[in-house]
Amino acid sequence: MIKGLEHFGKYLMMLGGMFSKPENMRVYWKEFIHQCYEIGIGSMGIVVIISVFLGAVTTVQTAYQLISPLVQKYVIAQIIRDSTFLELSPTVVCIVLAGVIGSKIASELGNMRVSEQIDALEIMGINTKTYLILPKIVASFIVIPCLITISMFLSVWGGYLAGTFSGIISEQQFTQGLMKDFVPFNLTFGLIKSFTFAFIISSVSAYFGYYVKGGALEIGQSSTRSVVVSCILILFADYGLAALLL
Repeated sequence: MIKGLEHFGKYLMMLGGMFSKPENMRVYWKEFIHQCYEIGIGSMGIVVIISVFLGAVTTVQTAYQLISPLVQKYVIAQIIRDSTFLELSPTVVCIVLAGVIGSKIASELGNMRVSEQIDALEIMGINTKTYLILPKIVASFIVIPCLITISMFLSVWGGYLAGTFSGIISEQQFTQGLMKDFVPFNLTFGLIKSFTFAFIISSVSAYFGYYVKGGALEIGQSSTRSVVVSCILILFADYGLAALLL
């Protein structure tokens, strides 16, 4: 309990330290663009694969469970649409991104800490929390919701392909289901979750990497710990947001 409070206090101090000595933001523009590229392009492949197959598998399994002749087939598309917007794309993909992006951020900062690069920057008078951590958090806050938006589209498209090519549902029925009783807030809710999860992934991973002590073994342990804690916090935040907003 005391150890957890210590980590939470250091985490808050790290976040506050990013704004304690603001400098000219043009200095950080190059690093920000670099992080956007690393996070966005570096994660695009896994996001595309997961999203398409999530939609395809959900379509097949939904059709398998809806065996009643009283249920119209367009309901399959409704289920794909709502489950994708509310849960599959924001939560499942962000849990995967916690492993892809989170471990990268933690290991990168951990290596800089162990090799004393962070100490050298601080001796030069640079606020390392602002220079190293803030661009990562801001880039994640912008890029990850974009990845989730792409994931939503690809998941629905994957469901469409699986449904129409296998003969489970016709193109007209799928289109009808997508448009019927659509609630725009479901899409907004999914984006709210993606912004929240993006902050959790980037800040928690940066914390564990920034404060690592030891050598190569501790860097690996820190990366693993950052992924585990990020996933747990994502699940807690998922439930909290659902309880508050739905």
